[in-house]
Amino acid sequence: MAFDELPGFDLPDASNSSEWKDKAKPPKAKGGFQVMGLSFNVIKGITKRGYKIPTPVQRKTIPMILEGRNVVAMAKTGSGKTACFLIPLFEKLKARQGNTNARALILSPTRELAVQTFKFIKEIGKYMDLQTILVLGGDPINSQFQAMHTCPDIIVATPGRFLHLCVEMDLKLSSIEYVVFDEADRLFEMGFGEQLNETLNRLPESKQMVMFSATLPKMLVDFAKAGLNDPVLIRLDVDSKLPEKLSLKFVHIRPDERYSALISILKYIVNEGSQTVVFVATQHHVELVSYVLNQAKISNTFIYSSMDPSARKINTARFRLNKVSVLIVTDIAARGIDIPQLDYVVNVHFPGKPKLFVHRVGRCARAGRHGTAFSLVSTDDEAHLLDLYLFLNRTFDIKKTSEIGTVPPEVLEDEHEAVLRWLANQHISGVLNTATNAYKKYLSTRPVASADANKRVKAINFNMIPALHDFNEYLFGDKADEKKDALHVSLLTKMQSYRPSGTIFELNTHQNSTQSEVMKNKRREHGKLIEKFQEKSQQDEVVRHDLIDTMENLLPKSTDTEISSTFSKVVSERKRNIDQLYDNKKKMKKIKMKRLKKAKLAKSIRDTENYIPYHSSDKHTEEGLAINSFERQAQNAELSISTNTQDMHYKPGQKKWDRIKKKMVSVENPKAGKIRTESGIWIPATYKTGRYADWKEKTKTEDMVHQEMGLEAPKRTEEAITTQWKRHNLKEEIKKRAGGKTGEMKTTDQIVRERLRLELIKNREKVNKKVKDHNRKRSARQQKNKQRR
Repeated sequence: MAFDELPGFDLPDASNSSEWKDKAKPPKAKGGFQVMGLSFNVIKGITKRGYKIPTPVQRKTIPMILEGRNVVAMAKTGSGKTACFLIPLFEKLKARQGNTNARALILSPTRELAVQTFKFIKEIGKYMDLQTILVLGGDPINSQFQAMHTCPDIIVATPGRFLHLCVEMDLKLSSIEYVVFDEADRLFEMGFGEQLNETLNRLPESKQMVMFSATLPKMLVDFAKAGLNDPVLIRLDVDSKLPEKLSLKFVHIRPDERYSALISILKYIVNEGSQTVVFVATQHHVELVSYVLNQAKISNTFIYSSMDPSARKINTARFRLNKVSVLIVTDIAARGIDIPQLDYVVNVHFPGKPKLFVHRVGRCARAGRHGTAFSLVSTDDEAHLLDLYLFLNRTFDIKKTSEIGTVPPEVLEDEHEAVLRWLANQHISGVLNTATNAYKKYLSTRPVASADANKRVKAINFNMIPALHDFNEYLFGDKADEKKDALHVSLLTKMQSYRPSGTIFELNTHQNSTQSEVMKNKRREHGKLIEKFQEKSQQDEVVRHDLIDTMENLLPKSTDTEISSTFSKVVSERKRNIDQLYDNKKKMKKIKMKRLKKAKLAKSIRDTENYIPYHSSDKHTEEGLAINSFERQAQNAELSISTNTQDMHYKPGQKKWDRIKKKMVSVENPKAGKIRTESGIWIPATYKTGRYADWKEKTKTEDMVHQEMGLEAPKRTEEAITTQWKRHNLKEEIKKRAGGKTGEMKTTDQIVRERLRLELIKNREKVNKKVKDHNRKRSARQQKNKQRR
């Protein structure tokens, strides 16, 4: 669609420059991005990208950010959060402003998410005169020094490497106007809290901060309170937690059938040409699953955290370009990565946290597309499945739900036999043993399910689960349920009418054995008695039916409602709601009573004249009248992930219980190998290594910068030229004083003394040689004289 075809656009004549200037900003149109008053180049980039109507989270957050407010936005995955902070960024920066420092900073938790954001900036900001650089851990740091000297407008980075550059280069971030924390909850979960706090202390107070997250943990709330001035909390699509067009399927299996079930799903349910992401527990399982899928002739690729960065880029590109149909990953890809054409997600190993499950399956069914998520559930995962249903606010009834099923034996047996044959290969035995041990460690370190879920699991019979409806459609085609029921009825009828021709004693019918002859004689003797018994049982059945009909005619007829009410009162159990199972009202009442007693006691002891309260007396009134209270909204939306043991005060000799080793181990000092910055934050000591100074001296960067700016290069004194040698000589002097070996560089006195010593050694060797020759000749003469005598 061309620009002149868009509603609300009336492009001016390019020949008339004044007319073009007047209409450089498009008129506001209803329902689109034009309503937000964006500039022409921004609208052009959005339209070229294919965006027409903003999503709900974009419609809510973009105007707030354009007003200059600090925003904390919560929205589910796939809702268009990346465009929410990029569109205001382009609108605020407009164009490049000469050789100034960076004006925008975007921090992402993973390399893949940072690369995706960088590509998104290049696509939308195609018509913006802005320079963007990418700073990632694992890439050569010298090239990043060079990139920082180009004075970029936007920096997209991971927190660790960016803080490394800040400390190493002593960067001044006073020009930063716009800061974005993408997937902020994941940033804190991955242990970037120290780096984020130190980066925040280096930023100016006049900055605008935007934080996007799917959940709101307590660490993130405290960080937002400390770093943001009057923030706005925006919550959209948080209650549903999952995309509306995503269907969940849980496949109950035995632990040893995990890979067989995966192949069955990929072969018989996943449509041909569809793209699937497979999540596994550890990186060791990635290689094992890839080997199994290769043997099954299913094209696949994989990525994990310790893989080489270039290999990760290549494998991700192969999957994006649809060169392969399956991507095997660990939880590194569970957050932020956008694969537009993704149709299926398969959880080979069930996640320990419901929140992690949401982010895994949220990779598909994005931007209005349909998707399906299959999760393999074994006996180790049943309690976690109940916790997931409680987290999603769904009722779990194994008899009624159609989301849970099994793989039919006729499908699973063939695949299972092939998998066992592949895993028996000696070439894969090492990987198999490593993956088995890794899975044991994974189970021991995975968060434990709730106590209530473990109790409820014991009362549920998972062995009675029928086959999954998707497999029934594959086996029976259309009207799978009707055909399957008819098949079951016919099979049961045949089983009931089946009568064996002989007993266990008559198995060998061709041989005249003693047991067979005895049973034949018994059957001849008791044949008439058996016929009489069957006739009598049939007569009794007829009499019983007549008696029941007579009693129904005599007794007064009761309605169905009376029968059901009587049955529920006498027979059935008292049904309770799921919320009641997890609600301890009595405990809460006791806790409240104790707090009230303590408050009353404190009031009675308190000195009213000299007492200074923590809060003002009208605090609650002011909060009630406030239009936007971030603290109150954050408390309602807060979700604590886990307790962080690193925040505890360290004491020498302190010990803790190790669940894996099953014994008490010493607690490591959290400050070991760290240095304290000016703001009081402890960061790794490897951030300050002096590599930037060496790089500057090697590349003569200061001279190049002065030459580009048209200034005279600073004069290099003799002291500046010999800085490297002086530093080297200082190290050698320290070694010498410490009694260590000296290096190759020596003073003139040392060289003279060394030469004299070598000359003396040579002279001694010459003298000794002459003495030896003289003694040898003398001994030879003496021997000759003895022989003559």
